Amino acid sequence: MDKKVILSTVDHTLLKQTATWDDIKVICEDAIKYNLASVCIPPSFVKQAKEFVGNKMKVCTVIGFPNGYNTTKVKVFETEDAIKNGADEIDMVINLGWVKEKKYDQVTEEIRVIKKACKDKILKVIIETCLLNEEEKIQMCKCVTDAKADFIKTSTGFSTSGATLKDIVLFRENIGKEVLIKAAGGIKDLETAKDFIENGAKRLGTSSIIKIINNEKVTGY
Repeated sequence: MDKKVILSTVDHTLLKQTATWDDIKVICEDAIKYNLASVCIPPSFVKQAKEFVGNKMKVCTVIGFPNGYNTTKVKVFETEDAIKNGADEIDMVINLGWVKEKKYDQVTEEIRVIKKACKDKILKVIIETCLLNEEEKIQMCKCVTDAKADFIKTSTGFSTSGATLKDIVLFRENIGKEVLIKAAGGIKDLETAKDFIENGAKRLGTSSIIKIINNEKVTGY
């Protein structure tokens, strides 16, 4: 698989708590240089980043991040504020407590109202696969599909592990035909990226892609 194909799927991610504008600016420049899919950055930098990249690159940000237990009203406000500031894409975290309590209707409804708040912008739903069992993952595929979100996403990158090939295959087998897959976390080499794409992922969330293509050492998950 050509590197350009892999790069075109990447949401170039920087969500560290200590990120500064200088750091964000670098990933914006890299994203433009390498023709990546978007930059995924903290909400507080969205306005500045969008003014910086203009129409050269899509700006993605996160909602209810990383734990997902904000109230729905707060998540909706975050979403509306992010879009007002120029966000092109929204990655939201589900309420994992509701999943554990099997409140699947509430999970679906929350996704639905946030999708409405997104208007014509893309919504990706982070279900944090490392904290769910298989039954819960399958239920989340149904919730995301029923709520008409654009993507189901594996991970925040802030929990115990990231995407696995097994979960990408499970998503592919259980989501609706209109829902796309984003694999995030654990992408530390081109072979892993290629495997995820070949098995159904249309987006990759990684902070390591530039190091990967430059053959630099990548640590963490």
